[in-house]
Amino acid sequence: MDSKNGQYSIQGVSLTKIASEFGTPLYVYDAEKIINQLQSLKNAFSNQKLKIKYAAKSLTNINILKLMKKHGAGVDVVSIQEAQLALKAGFEPSEILFTPNCVSFDEIVEGVKLGLMINIDNISILEQFGHKYHNKVPCCIRLNPHIMAGGNTKISTGHVDSKFGISIYQLPHLIRVVNTTGIKVTGLHMHTGSDILDAEVFLKIAEILFGVARDFPDLEFIDFGSGFKVGYKENDITTNVYDLGVKLGKAFDNFCESYGRKLEMWFEPGKYLVSEAGYFLAKANVIKTTPATVFVGVDSGMNHLLRPMMYDAYHEIVNISNPKGTQRVYTVVGYICETDTFGWDRKLSEVREGDILMMKNAGAYGFSMASNYNSRFRPAEVLVLDGKAHLIRERETMEDLLKGQVDLKI
Repeated sequence: MDSKNGQYSIQGVSLTKIASEFGTPLYVYDAEKIINQLQSLKNAFSNQKLKIKYAAKSLTNINILKLMKKHGAGVDVVSIQEAQLALKAGFEPSEILFTPNCVSFDEIVEGVKLGLMINIDNISILEQFGHKYHNKVPCCIRLNPHIMAGGNTKISTGHVDSKFGISIYQLPHLIRVVNTTGIKVTGLHMHTGSDILDAEVFLKIAEILFGVARDFPDLEFIDFGSGFKVGYKENDITTNVYDLGVKLGKAFDNFCESYGRKLEMWFEPGKYLVSEAGYFLAKANVIKTTPATVFVGVDSGMNHLLRPMMYDAYHEIVNISNPKGTQRVYTVVGYICETDTFGWDRKLSEVREGDILMMKNAGAYGFSMASNYNSRFRPAEVLVLDGKAHLIRERETMEDLLKGQVDLKI
């Protein structure tokens, strides 16, 4: 996104004009930023046999999936429905890693039928998988390293009390199941959570994976998950992927040499690829003054951007309609009949009713976590591609809310 003379634009397309054309609330994505983020990872690990599996759960619009496919990414999915979307977007089954959690074995079977690479994260499913497929269907195994990453249990998935992955302390049991049922394990995987700053965390993960890997002779890849931190505030510290590329790349190459052959290095970034590429636009409905606070109430709520209320996430807010206005302090809230606050005590250019507010870092887990709570419609989505704004999802209507409901004669 560019800002010139207080006017905000993506690839030369004004955000206020986009809001005027498509209405609010609205998600807007910058295709160029997504492509650049993808390329930065490729550049950082240019000496390795790298495969990037885009974490589809962060943003599943089929046009975003097609963009990832066009620019050389595979995809990581967590449900059979995400897998079907990925197939519809043009991905080959072999390009899709299926990493479900706490699903029935029937869903695993469906994934096998589709030809996906199955990533198994609990021993019960692993045993069932081995008894049904033996060595006929290869799989990946997700391990829990018991490393607290990101400093927040809400976004960390590798700590001791996490539901994700098979504990490294269960390794003897895991190996016994693999050997007795004849499972062919071709990949090992760890994902410890989001907002990892330090390359040393990935190196600790790598050390554990490399130690475990020696018990699995048929490996083709090692998947380090993701968790790269992106910037949410001005001058935020972010993950230096180039520093990571040097340090982790060297460790990986040394391991491959001792293992006896070159393996593929996998990552599955979601937020890193799409978070900063997304902007959420909402209109100021009311300015409400109380004895303690000046509220800006917008035409949206936590039903469209859940992260602030669910994760205490910070999203920078800008008044793009009055960028040179006098700075005042506001609390920006939604129209949902709950406490749904986007930002507390924010300094914004003076907000008037009808102004458009822009919330940054809305590309990841914005629309994908949106709901119809309070029977509100989910917003439209726009992709700015090659200097033009394209509608990639229509705004919902009353017909969408009623679709699937059965009208009884009562």
